[in-house]
Amino acid sequence: MTAPSSLFAGAQYALVGLGRAGMPAARRLREMGATLRLWDDSAPAREAAAAEGFTIGRPSEAGQPFTALILSPGIPHALPTPNPEAVWALSHNLPIWCDAELLYQAVRRSGSQARFVGITGTNGKSTTTALLAHILAVAGVPHAAGANLGPAAMSLPLLPDHGVYVLEMSSYMLERLGTLRFDAAVMLNLTPDHFERHGDMAGYAAAKRHVFDRQDEHCTAIIFTDDAPSAEMAASLAGTRARLLRLTAKGHASGAPALPGEHNAQNALAAAALARALGVPETAIAEAIQTFPGLAHRAQLVAEIAGVRFINDSKATNADAAAKAMGVYDQFVWIAGGTAKIGGIDDLAPYFPRIQKAFLIGQDGPAFAAQLRAAGVDALCVATLEAAVPAAYQAARAGSHVVLFSPAAASFDQFPNFEVRGDHFVALVKELG
Repeated sequence: MTAPSSLFAGAQYALVGLGRAGMPAARRLREMGATLRLWDDSAPAREAAAAEGFTIGRPSEAGQPFTALILSPGIPHALPTPNPEAVWALSHNLPIWCDAELLYQAVRRSGSQARFVGITGTNGKSTTTALLAHILAVAGVPHAAGANLGPAAMSLPLLPDHGVYVLEMSSYMLERLGTLRFDAAVMLNLTPDHFERHGDMAGYAAAKRHVFDRQDEHCTAIIFTDDAPSAEMAASLAGTRARLLRLTAKGHASGAPALPGEHNAQNALAAAALARALGVPETAIAEAIQTFPGLAHRAQLVAEIAGVRFINDSKATNADAAAKAMGVYDQFVWIAGGTAKIGGIDDLAPYFPRIQKAFLIGQDGPAFAAQLRAAGVDALCVATLEAAVPAAYQAARAGSHVVLFSPAAASFDQFPNFEVRGDHFVALVKELG
């Protein structure tokens, strides 16, 4: 479907943050007739937007009313320090939205009744999103997938009535919705994360819970109750109008080559349940799960050299995510480290006996190494991936024959994101070959 150029005629938006989500939203809104004022604290970002003909300036200095402030997900409006433009917007009772809200409004303004699926949780969102998109492709259902994963929400095309949007939703995005209603939504799991933005576990869970907002009797809410916070959320939703489906991944296996481990069983169960809620035939679901190619940086087998398998799990930016991959292998050489989350690797203690040897990198590598050595694990702090990969290879050749790169920490001390970190690991492995 082609978006009418008058779809947002008369709407005036202030847009702050001109990165991955902001600029696609600005371009699409302009195409649809909206009036825009853009701002970014980065001068080069402002200059690039100005070169495209956008009006640049702080919204708070505009002296004009706005329909809403569109704030990029990475920019805080509360904790740890609110962006000044967000403070201004809130003081003037302006709604603060993310680009997924604008996509929903655009679809509905166009007259399309395409359905929306929201996928959230601490871990597993991207795999579940990609897997559901793959199921819909196999079933021949028009669909578009993106938001926190892949294309920004406002980059997605307008779909017809029988189309489906599959949106990976972060907690940062979920707390900035106004009207978006998910026809089907899933909460995969909840473990401590993003406290710098949400304050504590209660604040984090409250942000995640917004995925079920505005659902009615025509909608499906799916929650895995394998952790206490998710189970509590399921109990709190018991009286809502949506069809509530409680699931567990305990003791399950997907049986699919690209989906090893119990955590991927959860992803497969979630995608299948969402597909059923959308009316997808069982035959298409089963075929798609078996043919799913997997996602990069998520327990991804990237090479086998001299009998040693190299696993790229760079997406494991916290201990809970690393535990999923560590649980797949009986013994492995572990490469980990970076910027630790709250709790560090404390929760990984049950997997320490499986570690043949550990090579630690990054800012919190020394602390990880000390903790492992105190637990009796052979651990060496080597600082960089360049040092860790060849050393891990030699160690694995003499023992486990598995090198698992599952950092259990964020990447920002040494890399711009986990994707660049994972790509660097893969490149170093290829040099070995």
